[in-house]
Formats: sequence, structure tokens, C-alpha cells
Amino acid sequence: MVTMLLSALILQPAEGTIDGLWANTDASVIIEIAPCGAARCGTVTWASDKAKADARKGTSQLVGTALLTGLRQGKDGTWHGRLFVPDQNIRAKAKLVAHGASRIRVSGCTLALFCKSQIWSRPDQ
Repeated sequence: MVTMLLSALILQPAEGTIDGLWANTDASVIIEIAPCGAARCGTVTWASDKAKADARKGTSQLVGTALLTGLRQGKDGTWHGRLFVPDQNIRAKAKLVAHGASRIRVSGCTLALFCKSQIWSRPDQ
């Protein structure tokens, strides 16, 4: 019993970390955020057939595509980098804010005029 509890704690991400698997709002895409060079990147590990079809405007192969790149943590705890939105074939400034261990707010802005946010969750929670 103690071993199972310790294993569960070890596998749980640290409070507020962005590393690990994340599902978008409608769970049609799962990305993995992990170190890549001196920053963090978010790469698609799974996508629904509809998400794959929608993404063809920007990429022929959604699974394996880096949607988040160059993520670096600021002094205030937020993460900043770049976001690729394949179904619209655009790149935008990205901002990620951890909300505990199981949710992050992902925001993207182009020209500081067009902004959109989503809450992503851990796919197993």
C-alpha cells in the first residue's frame, strides 16, 4: 500500500508545472510539454480524426507537430513562447499559466488584437 502511494506521488507532476500531457478543451488533441533545448516545447502525441482533418490547412501530419515552442518561464511564474494553430495556419505569441497541477490556461495573441484562451487539463484527470 505504501509503495503504491509513493509511486503515485512520484508520477504526479509538481504543483504548477507545465511538463507532461495536456488535453485541449474538447479533448480532441493531446500534447506533451517537455524540455527541448533551453526551453520547453509542446508536441502533439494524439489527435482525433476531426482534429487531423482540420489541421491540414497548416500541417499534413498533426501528430508529431510542435504546437508550442520556445516556452520560458518568467519571474511571475507565467510561461511565454510561440503557439502554432494548425487549423488556421497561424503562429502567435503564447502565454501559459498553471492553475494547480491539473490545469493550465493557454492564451495566444496575434498583433495583440486577436487573443484567445483555453483551459487545458491533464487527460487522466
